[in-house]
Amino acid sequence: MFPGVGTLVNVLAVLVGTAIGVLVGHRLHQRTRDVVTDGLGLATLLIAGTAAVSVQDPALVDAVGPSAPMLIVLGALIIGGVIGSVVGIEDGLERFGGWLQRKLQHRQSRAGGRSDGPERQRFIEGFVTASLVFCVGPLTVLGSLNDGLGNGADQLYLKAALDGFASIAFAASLGWGVGASVLALVAVQGSLTVVGAALGNVLPEAHVAALTATGGLMLVGVALRLLRIKPVPVGDLLPGLVVAPLLTALVIAFR
Repeated sequence: MFPGVGTLVNVLAVLVGTAIGVLVGHRLHQRTRDVVTDGLGLATLLIAGTAAVSVQDPALVDAVGPSAPMLIVLGALIIGGVIGSVVGIEDGLERFGGWLQRKLQHRQSRAGGRSDGPERQRFIEGFVTASLVFCVGPLTVLGSLNDGLGNGADQLYLKAALDGFASIAFAASLGWGVGASVLALVAVQGSLTVVGAALGNVLPEAHVAALTATGGLMLVGVALRLLRIKPVPVGDLLPGLVVAPLLTALVIAFR
């Protein structure tokens, strides 16, 4: 198999899942859609919890000491959040989602079918939320890197299955914006696959654990959005995925 096949399978799974979700969603009451979204939010919390416990990974603790992992994750979120908010990643994702929605519905608008405010917001929310869920997590990073290294795409196949089922639930509530998230998926996983091919090796285990724990906490923010508890700007926190391994390397160097 060629590098990138895992991302291709992932994209197809999301598109098929979105189509199924939209078809089913038209036949569901709004309350049922809300329940589906709540269930997905709870499942996201579970996934987030399993990732966040990597802060206690033995490899990370041995490399930086018992007290440093929490500080590394905290530092990654704070520094990453500052960088992301200054750059405006969250706002940029929303603007891109709005632009994409207008382009996809251009013909419909010219025919007299204009999108109302709620429908536009629903598309943007579907794009942003699905992009964050599908692009933030250990399988995204590790799977894409290993795919680029030629070690196989088994992790991305697993991720494709998970994302496919998740996209059904998302699309039933949030519509076609979920399918548009494949653009972000291709950009993120494709870039990481290229990085993996260039690096020739994966990150050390301790660095991966710090990244995984940071990504897990970001998924908690996504879950809070899905559960309508607090609209955490998770997009602005994404630079923390880069900051976490860097802080880990810094602590190891000065320990």
